[in-house]
Amino acid sequence: MRHHKYNPGFEFISKPEDFSKYTDRELLQYCLGATMYMPGTKDFSEKILSRDMPELTSMVFCFEDACPEELVEAAEENVVRVLGILSDALDSGSLTYDDLPLIFCRIRNQEQFIRFSQKLEKKHVKVLAGINFPKFNSHNASVYMFYLKQLNEKFGEIIYGMPIIEDPEVAFKETRLTELLSIREILDEYKDIVLQVRVGATDFSSCFGVRRGVDYSIYDIMTVREILTDIINIFGRNNDYVISGPVWEYFRVSKQMQFQNIPSHAIEDCLLKRIPIFNMEIDGLLREVVLDKANGFVGRTVIHPTHIKYVNAMQAVTREEYLDAVNILGNDKGGVFKGESGNKMNEVKPHRNWATKIYMRSRAYGVIENEKSFISLFSPDTQ
Repeated sequence: MRHHKYNPGFEFISKPEDFSKYTDRELLQYCLGATMYMPGTKDFSEKILSRDMPELTSMVFCFEDACPEELVEAAEENVVRVLGILSDALDSGSLTYDDLPLIFCRIRNQEQFIRFSQKLEKKHVKVLAGINFPKFNSHNASVYMFYLKQLNEKFGEIIYGMPIIEDPEVAFKETRLTELLSIREILDEYKDIVLQVRVGATDFSSCFGVRRGVDYSIYDIMTVREILTDIINIFGRNNDYVISGPVWEYFRVSKQMQFQNIPSHAIEDCLLKRIPIFNMEIDGLLREVVLDKANGFVGRTVIHPTHIKYVNAMQAVTREEYLDAVNILGNDKGGVFKGESGNKMNEVKPHRNWATKIYMRSRAYGVIENEKSFISLFSPDTQ
């Protein structure tokens, strides 16, 4: 799999690297990008086999919120069947890992996780990248991670865990810090099989009876912003864990994206100044992704296919960012030097964590000339 395959004619300064579930975790944790959720009842095998969605790089079959309780067992059977079809296609050579998105399953609870896991065979696991654990908290974390480790040992395969922090004990201030520290302590024991930490801003918003509108971001919801700040503080220290941004809820009924006036200058500047680019729904998503990057999130959950290429394109790194990062990482003497464009100070030790994150994103999503290049990466039609 490789990001931006939908736009084969785009000229990168440095191309994104190929990846699969077997890619080293150090890089793979940065590769998920826009991770699309869908109901576990959906048969997605033909879409993958026919290469209908070259922009799709990671996906989640959901047994929880997106699946009615009475259909959970049917969803399990469907997912096992889809995994089997894809595994057989790999064996026959009609599918390769180059065209296989990272596949995850979002389980419903501990009991359902164990029941579903018992249906898996080794052939299923070679196309299953991991398990998403909703409402992950200090009470269920040890059970989830212990059983996940057992699955890894049983099959001799890597199956990653992705905890989703969205529990009321994290939402409410009086229990938040103790809860986050407890979760962190448990995850540290299993760090080698934790791919990302994910967040559930919709659940957090629900705790306070609020919902962001299409014309502002999750960072404008003060209670949720405060929660996300603390999650980044606990899990984002020294790049210990890659943290994915929350879902954006708005999309156009039509999947066709009509450009307004294409900006002639930096896209991030347009977004932050609210100069229209595409439409309210996509501009709102992009504005939130800009703020994600500023705050240390990498990628995000998506629930609509039109969101994928926009989220992934925005993870690409500009030439200036890349050269600054490489120069910082290549300097083992410390000190301060002028940035690549002569417009900033690069201080080796304080900027090293930033540089590491930029470098890993450059490997996963590629290096582009400058912010103007985002438009061409979004849409081949503008080249």
